[in-house]
Amino acid sequence: MALMQAIKMSLKSIIDNKLRSFLTMLGIVIGVMSVIGLVSLGQGATEGVTSQIKSMGSNLIMVSIMGRGMDTSLSYNQAMSIGDSPYIKEISPIMSANVYAKYGDQSYEENINGVNENYMSLRNLKLKEGRFILSIDNDMRQKVAVIGSNVASDLFGFTDPLGKTIKLDGNNFTVVGVLASGGSSISNSYDDSIFIPIKTMFVFQRNRGITQIYLSATEEQYVNIAQYHVENMLNTIFKGDTNAYRILNQSDLLSTVNSVSNTLSMMLGGIAGIALIVGGIGIMNIMLVSVTERTREIGIRKALGAKKKDILLQFMIESLTISGVGGIVGVIFGFIASYLMGHFMNMTVSPSINTIIISFSFSLLIGLFFGMYPANKAAGLKPIEALRYE
Repeated sequence: MALMQAIKMSLKSIIDNKLRSFLTMLGIVIGVMSVIGLVSLGQGATEGVTSQIKSMGSNLIMVSIMGRGMDTSLSYNQAMSIGDSPYIKEISPIMSANVYAKYGDQSYEENINGVNENYMSLRNLKLKEGRFILSIDNDMRQKVAVIGSNVASDLFGFTDPLGKTIKLDGNNFTVVGVLASGGSSISNSYDDSIFIPIKTMFVFQRNRGITQIYLSATEEQYVNIAQYHVENMLNTIFKGDTNAYRILNQSDLLSTVNSVSNTLSMMLGGIAGIALIVGGIGIMNIMLVSVTERTREIGIRKALGAKKKDILLQFMIESLTISGVGGIVGVIFGFIASYLMGHFMNMTVSPSINTIIISFSFSLLIGLFFGMYPANKAAGLKPIEALRYE
């Protein structure tokens, strides 16, 4: 039997049972759509986090001070001495705490950070109005504050905050700057933060230790050398206690994010792949029903000279057609689902070519694998027994 004839007969069988074919195809459609949608969502989230990390600067080094006792705390001068290297461009120690900020009748709990004049460039902050912390503010321990956009909105509403006096845990601070809104991101999640000079913070927080240090290497190629210098300095300060601190650079963050995202994408793809397997089981069940219903037809065709491979080919084409069309429809709906998820979750979600090819190929393999048994069963029927079937 010619290939075209087998295709025609397979298509006729599918068309003659439209509802059954549609329901069988639905499992494949849902499976492919789920794989494309979920994997694309994972990849979109990864790309978003990766771009945020890269926006922090390729030569950024971050130090977290883990201890809380006297032996695992840093003074401002100790922290600044870490930056004494030709490979380090800028350094800003940080002290953080939560305070109650008050202006007039408005009072909110906010995050406060003690920083120096380098922090703005290190963290790529943008000002909406006013200025940031200056070196003279630190030297003179000035009670000045730079506030995030949400803090300005909470405390002042539509009033211009510049020059106004706010109370931070009962202490008066003058607002000298307002940060531009950065939204919620790794590099710019400062809308709910307040910044004051770090030396003022030491007095304000009764000499509590520094919790973080941000540094930048002079060039990207010197990041590892700068990090090695920082590690040696901290080992000296903490007398070899490596548990007292943790050092990260952009490469470390990207490596961690990629590792987590790859695991997440595989997990999401695996979960969605289960739907494809369920769809394949549906194909096998319907094909077995079809073989049973068409037993006499198979017997007649065999009696007229159709060979085993002809029957096998027809049923395999039916199975592949159902899974292939389901795969194509699933790809289309996968694109739509990805767009909708990206729109409502406010992220860029774009299905990759690899994801589409793998999903569609897997749907064909599902059709081939689960169609094999029913096709073999049909091809193995004996003509006499098939003709006797009622």
